[in-house]
Amino acid sequence: MNAIIKQIEKGKPFFEKISRNIYLGAIRDGFLTAMPAILFSSIFIMIAAIPEVFGITLPEAVSTWLWKVYGYSMGIVGLLVAATTARCLAGSMNRRLENGKSINEVSVMLASIAGFMMLSVEQIDGGFASDFMGTKGLLASFVAAFLTVNVYKFCVQRDITIRMPKEVPGTISQMFRDVIPFSFAVFGAVLIDLLFRNVFHGSFAHTAISALQPLFTAADGYLGIAIIWGAMALFWFVGVHGPSIVEPAIAAIIYANVETNLMLFQNGEQASKVLTVGMGNFVGTMGGTGATLVVPFLFMLFARSKQLKAVGKASFVPVIFAVNEPLLFAAPMILNPYFFIPFLVAPIVNVWIFKFFVDVLSMNSFMYVLPWATPAPIGLVLGTGVSVLAIILALILIAVDSAIYLPFIKAYDAVLLEEESKNAQLEEVKAEVVEAGNASGAVAVEALSEDVLEKLSDGKRVLVLCAGAGTSAMLANALEEGAKETGANIQAQAGAYGSHYDIMKNFDLIVLAPQVNSYLADIQKDAEKLGVKVVATKGAEYIKLTRDPKGAVDFVLAEI
Repeated sequence: MNAIIKQIEKGKPFFEKISRNIYLGAIRDGFLTAMPAILFSSIFIMIAAIPEVFGITLPEAVSTWLWKVYGYSMGIVGLLVAATTARCLAGSMNRRLENGKSINEVSVMLASIAGFMMLSVEQIDGGFASDFMGTKGLLASFVAAFLTVNVYKFCVQRDITIRMPKEVPGTISQMFRDVIPFSFAVFGAVLIDLLFRNVFHGSFAHTAISALQPLFTAADGYLGIAIIWGAMALFWFVGVHGPSIVEPAIAAIIYANVETNLMLFQNGEQASKVLTVGMGNFVGTMGGTGATLVVPFLFMLFARSKQLKAVGKASFVPVIFAVNEPLLFAAPMILNPYFFIPFLVAPIVNVWIFKFFVDVLSMNSFMYVLPWATPAPIGLVLGTGVSVLAIILALILIAVDSAIYLPFIKAYDAVLLEEESKNAQLEEVKAEVVEAGNASGAVAVEALSEDVLEKLSDGKRVLVLCAGAGTSAMLANALEEGAKETGANIQAQAGAYGSHYDIMKNFDLIVLAPQVNSYLADIQKDAEKLGVKVVATKGAEYIKLTRDPKGAVDFVLAEI
C-alpha cells in the first residue's frame, strides 16, 4: 500500500500545476463570485416549492412572485457567470502582463456579457428568449469569457487601441482605449454565432449542450460519477485540493441539471438527473472530501488510542459543516496508508447508492442549491424536496460509510495503541499536540513585551485564505482570541482564495491554509507589489495553530 501511495504522490506536482491553471481557476472563482445570486434564488424557490410537499398550496399571487424572483436571479446565472469568469481571468492575465499594461476588468465584463448574449440568446418577436440565459448557457458563458479576455490581451500587448491626447481625462481616454478590443471581442462572438446558426441551425449554447449530451449522459452513469468523486478524493489524499481540479470541468452540467430537475418536478415528472452540485456536496463529499462525516464519531466511539479520541472530539463539529481539514491533517488521513481505501471507496459507494435510489426507487434528485456548509443529511433531505426516501437514504449512507471506515480505523488504532504502550511519554506529547495544539515551536506568552506592543500600536491585519473560507475561519478565530489574551493589536479575517485580489492590499500578512498552499508562488507576485507578506502552512502545523490562540499570535508576530 505504501508503494502505491508513493507512486501516486509522484504525480502531485502535475496535479498542482493543473489546479493552478488560470482558466480552471477563472471558472472556479467566477462561480464563487456569482454564488450569492444562486443561493438567493434557491431560497425563494424552496419557499415556493416545499410547502407543496406537505399539501400546502400557496396563493397564486405569492407563488407567481416567488417564481419571478427565482427567474430573474437563477434565470440569468449564465449571464452573471460570463461576467465574473471574464473578470477573474482578466485579473489572472493582468498579473502576468508586463508592467504598464493591463486589461480593463470592467470593460471585459461588459464585453463578455454582450458576447454571451450573442452565443446563447434567440430572437423572438422583437425580443429574446431566456432559455439559455440561466444554467443551460454556462458553456456559452465560459467561451464568451475566454474569447473576450484573450482578445483584450492580444490588443493590450500589441497596443491596438485608440490613443487620445494626454490632456483628455483618464476615464474618457480609457473608454476610447477599450473601443477596439471590445468591438473585436463581441464581433468574434458574432462570427461564432453566425457559423453555428448556418452550419448547425442553432445557437452556440444550444448546439454545444446538445453535442455534449452523450458525454453528460455517460458522466451521469455509475462509472462516470465514480470517476468524478473518486478523482476528487484521490487528489486530496495526496494533498492537492481535488475539487479545484475536478469541479470546473463539470460545473456547467452540475448546475444545469439542478434547473432541469426542478422543471421536471414542476411538470409532474421525476427529477431524475443524478449529476448535480447537491450530490457532490451532500452525498459524494458528505462531511468533506472522502465522505468523512462519520469518521470523528467513529473515533470517539470505537478508538482506544488517546490520539484518535482527541482528534474525534476536536473535529466532529467542523466536519458536520463540511470542514474536514482538522480531521484530515490531525489524524492524519492525508497520505496515511490505513485510510487510502476507505477515503476513495466511501465517496464512490455513496454516489452509487444515491443513483440507485433515483434510478430504481424513483426518488427525486437534487432540485435546489444549498450552501455547501449545510450539514450533509439536512442538505440531502432539503435539496431533494423532503421525502421519506431521502431520510432513509441519509441514514443508509451514514451506516454504509461507518461500515467502510470502521475496519481501517480499528487497524490504525491498534498501531497507535502499540506505540502508546511502548512509549508513554511520547504518547503524552502526541495527546498534548492534538488536544491542546501547543506544538508551534514557539513559547506561548501570557502578555507581550512593551516593545512589541509599541510596534503593534497601529494594529496589524491578517488575512487567512483557504478554498471556501471554512478552514480559514478556524485560524482567523484563533488569532482574534489570541489577540485578546495577549493584548496584541491584531485583526484577522477569513477568505476564499480567488476572491482575495481586491482586498489583499488592506492586510499586512496573508496566511495560506494547507489546501491552497500550492498557490504560494502565484500570490507572492501580487503581494510583493503591495508590500504584503505571504506565508504558506502545512497540514499539521495549521491545525495546531487553530487550537492554540497564543501560539497563533506568536506565529504571526514571527512572520510580520
